[in-house]
Amino acid sequence: MDPSETKTSSMKICHVVALPYPGRGHINPIMNLCKLLVSRQPRILITFVVTEEWLSFIGSETKPDNVQFATVPNVIPSELVRALNMPGFLEAVSTKMEAPFERLLDELKFPVTAIIADTNLPWAVDVGNRRNIPVASLWPMSASVFSFLHHHELLPKNGHLPVEQSERGIEIVDYVPGLPSTRIVDLPTILHGTGTNEIGRQVLNRVLESVLRVSKAQYLLFASVYKLEAQVIENLKAQFSIPVYPIGPTIPYFQPNDNSSSISPTGLSGPNYLQWLDCQPSGSVLYVSLGSFLSVSNAQMDEIVAGVRKSGVRYLWVARGDTCRVNDGRNDMGIVVPWCDQLRVLCHSSIGGFWTHCGWNSTVEAVYAGVPMLTFPIFVDQVPNSKQIVDDWKIGYRVKKLVGSESLVTREEISELVQRFMDLDSVERKVLSKRARKLQEICQGATAEGGSSITNIDAFLKDIS
Repeated sequence: MDPSETKTSSMKICHVVALPYPGRGHINPIMNLCKLLVSRQPRILITFVVTEEWLSFIGSETKPDNVQFATVPNVIPSELVRALNMPGFLEAVSTKMEAPFERLLDELKFPVTAIIADTNLPWAVDVGNRRNIPVASLWPMSASVFSFLHHHELLPKNGHLPVEQSERGIEIVDYVPGLPSTRIVDLPTILHGTGTNEIGRQVLNRVLESVLRVSKAQYLLFASVYKLEAQVIENLKAQFSIPVYPIGPTIPYFQPNDNSSSISPTGLSGPNYLQWLDCQPSGSVLYVSLGSFLSVSNAQMDEIVAGVRKSGVRYLWVARGDTCRVNDGRNDMGIVVPWCDQLRVLCHSSIGGFWTHCGWNSTVEAVYAGVPMLTFPIFVDQVPNSKQIVDDWKIGYRVKKLVGSESLVTREEISELVQRFMDLDSVERKVLSKRARKLQEICQGATAEGGSSITNIDAFLKDIS
């Protein structure tokens, strides 16, 4: 669609403004959703709003012509240093982006039909309501994590907030509607230690404010698959008066494998990992990626590297900031790259397992690809995601039995676990793989024509059009 159409024809255009939270794990899901919306409704126009810095990161990435970028100034700390002061970053996102976003809305050529905003930007709901523009709040994590936060008041009522992980970590939380029993240690980490930690309280209050504001939006979108979390989603539907649409996974499953480039969207190059994978036996490679934001200590990373190498298992390792630590020049069983097309890698026949930090995007990509996981969560939702993978879905093993423990997982422990996990002929591994294939069928079924997620996306498009 040509955005320069006349004013008369523009009245027929469904113009959606997409507003992601400024972080890679949040931007990707909304961009993937936008691409899917355009594929379902070609006459839609989407204005995708990011900071000027983020446009410099993603501006060259492939997107449909009717998804256009617009920017707000860099009024928040740089992505390159935000991990150094997360409370300051959260404060800036909460207080400094709203005004420039409103000015941008005033400057747009076409009237705005709807706003799709990350739930973690609660002020976007206020902006929409002031301007009589419907807002769809997209929760980019699991519906289960949303439900924990939505029902957070049950924790102090049952004596479990503040969370004292070190003393009471194995106590059971079994009173959150729609959710299976969960150990305290497996709750989202923003609930840990908030009684004495002022920074922790500030972060928790910001997140709870975001979850609370959802009820004032016009739609709630979950980046999840209905059948993966049916009970909790049904419970939340009953509690909200607005439409609740699970439209996940918000991953690029709809994009064809168009090339075999080893160049990342940000220009990082590396060995041609796809050609290397083509040369490996089926199911023989462990894919290792610890995420794009926070990582583990140097000491623990050394143990992970040594343990994986000692296992003798083939590996493809994405090492962003730790490339030199992982790749010391040895000619062994693995290949190290600074970036890869993760979904394409996970769907490759040579991949037999995924060592993951358990971010939600990575989790659902592995489920979509039918790949069992070794879980090594670090913070926030990664911890309950790990629990979901290992205890509820039973498609993975924990590397670290007690998240938050100061003790290192040794190279010997890691080597033994990786060998056991990648033994495709063992009985326990065959059971793991069978369960992973079953969840893969559920996930891919939801994204097929007539599946639950596609049906919900079409319903949402009908609502806003």
